[in-house]
Amino acid sequence: MLLMSSRMTFFYKRIFPVIWFGFLAAFFLFGLLKGAAADPISNLPFLIVPVVMAIIGYRIMKKISFNLVDEVFDLGDALLVRSGGREERVALADIKNVNFFPYMSPPQVTLSLQRPSVFGDTIVFCAPLRIMPLSPSPTIEKLIDRIDDARRRD
Repeated sequence: MLLMSSRMTFFYKRIFPVIWFGFLAAFFLFGLLKGAAADPISNLPFLIVPVVMAIIGYRIMKKISFNLVDEVFDLGDALLVRSGGREERVALADIKNVNFFPYMSPPQVTLSLQRPSVFGDTIVFCAPLRIMPLSPSPTIEKLIDRIDDARRRD
């Protein structure tokens, strides 16, 4: 089985949000502690900005990293998708569209399915990281060609 998804998915889904929200919580607590000792009005930005950043950060992470599946393996004629203890085999012929976004961070691949799976009607995963990040991924390009061939055969 060839791993199609990035090994950095765990970092994007689990570690980075903890770092982000931990930093904002520390910033907010600093504002609370300093605000109690000094003028509360002058420390108001230390209370408002972290809350706004947490709301915006959560909304962005919900769209970009919280929807990622953990692992995608290539089985030849199908993909094995794992996430959160669930697993499903998706035949290449059941994939109706592939969108690859190499300019995002993390670079994402979205598979639109003809029939919904346990993960819904779309599966999103991180593309493998590349040395030249703005160039096309040969792994994803080959996957797109194989999906087209599988659909033509059906």
